Amino acid sequence: MTHPTSAFSRAACLAELRAMLALGWPLVLTNIAQIALTTTDVIVLGRVSAEALAAGALGVNLYLAILIFAIGLITATSPMMAEAIVRRLHVVREIRRTFRQGLWSAVMITVPAWIVLWHTEAIMLAFGQEAQAAADAQTFMHMLQWGFLPTLGFIALRSFVAALQQPKWALVVTGITILFNIAANWVLVFGHLGLPEMGLRGSGLATTLSNLFLFVSFALVAIYHRKFRRYHLFGRWWRADWPRFAKLWRLGVPIGATMAFEITVFNAAVFLMGQFGTAALAAHTIVIQIASVSFMVPMGLSQAATVRVGQAYGAGDRDAITRAGWTAFALGVGFMALMSALMLLAPLALIGAFIDVGDAANAAVVELAISFLFFAAVFQIADGAQGVAAGMLRGLQDTRMPMIFALVGYWGFGMPLSLLLAFTLGFGGRGIWIGLAAGLLAVAIVMVWRWTMRERLGLVRV
Repeated sequence: MTHPTSAFSRAACLAELRAMLALGWPLVLTNIAQIALTTTDVIVLGRVSAEALAAGALGVNLYLAILIFAIGLITATSPMMAEAIVRRLHVVREIRRTFRQGLWSAVMITVPAWIVLWHTEAIMLAFGQEAQAAADAQTFMHMLQWGFLPTLGFIALRSFVAALQQPKWALVVTGITILFNIAANWVLVFGHLGLPEMGLRGSGLATTLSNLFLFVSFALVAIYHRKFRRYHLFGRWWRADWPRFAKLWRLGVPIGATMAFEITVFNAAVFLMGQFGTAALAAHTIVIQIASVSFMVPMGLSQAATVRVGQAYGAGDRDAITRAGWTAFALGVGFMALMSALMLLAPLALIGAFIDVGDAANAAVVELAISFLFFAAVFQIADGAQGVAAGMLRGLQDTRMPMIFALVGYWGFGMPLSLLLAFTLGFGGRGIWIGLAAGLLAVAIVMVWRWTMRERLGLVRV
């Protein structure tokens, strides 16, 4: 019989499961809603033409490659706020100052990002993309890139409500923004309500306006809602706190790098896939969007694990750390197993959301997408495992070694294998996907190993 005070007693585990689900499901849905913004762009551009879809995919992948690092940096505010809440010492001041440094960091990283994104065409040409696709991607990016800063502002606000275990407001605001984005795409891309048809430019502008709407709406909630207004998040925003700023970057840069190593290996795969033709690139884009939406669930659970593990870490409760981590892990891996089965059993239903599978003109795209989706199904469980495990380790404020694991696993192992299989051994686009799957599996193994060894490695305070 399990002792009632055991880390895995039934009562304790059920209590943790309820807490994890209560915190996790709004974060999951918020992530899905956020990625729905760029997914909407891809769906809409797929209805314009295969060329527009390919150009939009190139632009979105470059944008996300830079944005995901910045998001990781700002995400460091979450474990810092969670620890402050548990310690209950000057909570309002501590949270406000951490949030403020998150905003400072957002501005500081946005300016160089804007400069890089402005030169999208030159970057695409340097990666060997077709001249017309590169030019179209830049047209799209010159509208999309201005949503970078409001997106990071939203991430800081989301970290704030997640640390308070009040994430539902982020979900509500993001849900409304999806409707705004759909309407904006309909009006701007296709030229309704008396406005001109803007195509790629309209899609980028629609997403920028949506991100601005998202941040402003959420900021108004944080300023005026009775649960949040006592923190005065935007008060005295000009005041510096350099030690806190430095700590945020110490934690945040490895988090951002870990996330960036994963997303950039997939982005590099997009550029490589472009060398196999428009059909391969379009098929890859569709499958990446499906896999990305699927990953939003373990990503949300990873964020919940960071908060729950972070609070237990701040309290020095080893049993609570164990329960929080493994509960999030079981939920994330279990969901990805279901998604893997869905990808294997109903590929056409998923692909059909992005392209007309009955149109003979799309036959080559559909055939390739089905084969790519098979490999995506294979790596779902590994992707969920590494994603949640990374969040568990962030709760312990352990970010440097996971960054190294990601660098070696994705770029030292997965990408070379993709190049070998795709180009040297002649597997083409399928070889790229095999290498991606292998890299994810390698990272998942070492991330989970580090979590299981957390006490021996001195990651947990007693």
